[in-house]
Amino acid sequence: MSSAIVRAYIGLGANLGDSAATLRRVLAELQATDGITAVTASPFYRSAPVDATGPDFVNAVAALDTRLPPLALLDALQALENSHGRQRPYKNAPRTLDLDLLTYGDTQQNHERLILPHPRMHLRAFVLLPLRDLAPDMWVEGKPISEWIDAIQDQAIERLVQ
Repeated sequence: MSSAIVRAYIGLGANLGDSAATLRRVLAELQATDGITAVTASPFYRSAPVDATGPDFVNAVAALDTRLPPLALLDALQALENSHGRQRPYKNAPRTLDLDLLTYGDTQQNHERLILPHPRMHLRAFVLLPLRDLAPDMWVEGKPISEWIDAIQDQAIERLVQ
């Protein structure tokens, strides 16, 4: 484990079971994970599946302060997905929990298991809107978040009252 603390952003989503309850539980579990020192969550959003079928998703983004290196953090996220019954019967199948490592500080990485920043995050309202809640001045793919949001107005999404 590294001694430097890095800010990472994680996308959270679920569309099977009590999705909001699952996200609340996993946020607490992230806070209790060795190597993660702080967790701040965006509001929850409801969004229609993108490139998939099934029920609507509940989504959020969490800012994590972590000492875990990127692949160790990915392993921790995948262990949490598995502990919540995540199955992958086919690409973009409905899921009990989906955790995506969106950014890890300023790290750019192209590893067979992990690409940073996440290569499709700028195309997804369910990532950009909650990310803007936490980091309104962040730039993604060379543009401010607000410019990307303007380009995805056709994606159905609504902020949930919690």
